[in-house]
Amino acid sequence: MSRARTQIRFLAGALAASLAAACLQPAQAESGVSAPASVVQANEAKGLKSAVFAGGCFWGMEAVFSHVKGVSSVVSGYEGGKRSDAHYEIVSSGTTAHAEAVRITYDPAVVRYDQLLQVFFSVASDPTQLNRQYPDTGTQYRNAIVPLSPEQARVATAYLAQLKKAGLWKRPIVTAVEPNRGFFAAEDYHQDFALKNPDHGYIRMWDVPKVAALKRTFPGLWKPDFTRG
Repeated sequence: MSRARTQIRFLAGALAASLAAACLQPAQAESGVSAPASVVQANEAKGLKSAVFAGGCFWGMEAVFSHVKGVSSVVSGYEGGKRSDAHYEIVSSGTTAHAEAVRITYDPAVVRYDQLLQVFFSVASDPTQLNRQYPDTGTQYRNAIVPLSPEQARVATAYLAQLKKAGLWKRPIVTAVEPNRGFFAAEDYHQDFALKNPDHGYIRMWDVPKVAALKRTFPGLWKPDFTRG
């Protein structure tokens, strides 16, 4: 992808924001939803683990999870499609099976997988938006959990069922649990994007509020330093 498309993303975000304001619908990104703790807790062996989540633009997903204690790396990338299609210009066309996603490296002794799921549903994305996330539309912005182990699959499936019964959102949850077809890191200029571009219009409009919601909603998991990918 060219940097020009990055600017297009910002302009689309600004337009969507103005439309939302006109409809008197406050963006969820500004307030978040306090999802309950998972009844089924993860029980993973000692040592660093990885998790993959897709939830709209990876800039915001990366920004949120980079401020979670126990997370040592967050990489923006693509999941769901072929390696040959894992390029921003192609993924942005919406013609691949890829979704923008993040791969999180974490220490389960500090933050459990089910707690990462709680953060994901509470402040990182809106699980009721089908093939879109706020200003961004297309299957590449779908909401998905990609378990990387049987234990993650067990916990993710149970938590998704728990949230669907809780009725926290006015619309149905559309988040899917997808098989692991491989994760492919995005281009270098996408990595640590919020850290490197704090005044970028898209970041300020859509992602800074998510990070603020993380700090407010999960003070016990919050860390001020940004974890570089």
